[in-house]
Amino acid sequence: MEHIARFFFGVSGNVIALFLFLSPVVTFWRIIRKRSTEDFSGVPYNMTLLNCLLSAWYGLPFVSPNNILVTTINGTGSAIEVIYVVIFLIFAERRTRLRMLGLLGIVTSIFTTVVLVSLLALHGNGRKVFCGLAATIFSICMYASPLSIMRLVIKTKSVEFMPFLLSLSVFLCGTSWFIYGLLGRDPFIAIPNGCGSFLGLMQLILYAIYRNHKGTTASAGKGEAAAAELDDEKKAAAAVELADAKTNKVADKSADEKVASPV
Repeated sequence: MEHIARFFFGVSGNVIALFLFLSPVVTFWRIIRKRSTEDFSGVPYNMTLLNCLLSAWYGLPFVSPNNILVTTINGTGSAIEVIYVVIFLIFAERRTRLRMLGLLGIVTSIFTTVVLVSLLALHGNGRKVFCGLAATIFSICMYASPLSIMRLVIKTKSVEFMPFLLSLSVFLCGTSWFIYGLLGRDPFIAIPNGCGSFLGLMQLILYAIYRNHKGTTASAGKGEAAAAELDDEKKAAAAVELADAKTNKVADKSADEKVASPV
């Protein structure tokens, strides 16, 4: 019965994780349409890519037996995240692009190191522990990467840059894999996904608090627009007054000339 329950949560984790990987499609469609990454952060997508690569490696039979469901979804996630990272690099500003390229280089180096060490230097349970620790550390980093966006939400009181579907998917995915790890007595799956479930819940709470707020950024923008409009109106009024003054002066001058000239 326990194996059936574990298989069920593994399959549900695959389905929910797929939604998690696909949830930023709306965000990236906006980036493509506006040809700008705006205030969106590319860090979560790089961290998710690293997590997917390490988790897919950890789930392989010669590393961690009976975890093939971990490999199937994370292999798919790796391909999806690569697409996101490429799109972000294309439309990011030069400074952001260079920072993202540096982060992508770190991701590639870490994954390559883990693979080579596990294949050439470790065997059996040692290989599982090493790969499991690596996957756990960077899974927690992946789930923690939206903390910068959460800070932005609190600062601006706006959830514009924290998509609801992404937050919901993080919570559901973390919960499913947390239960999967508990049933399989696998701390390398249970611990990071337990953290992910908690952080996903925090994002949902923030969304509930600030979803109806317009945000300080938007308010500031409207205030600046109103001030500019008022300034334009003042300039227009001043121009009209100046024109009237000139007209009156010309009229007075003409009247004086008529009085002064003989009939």
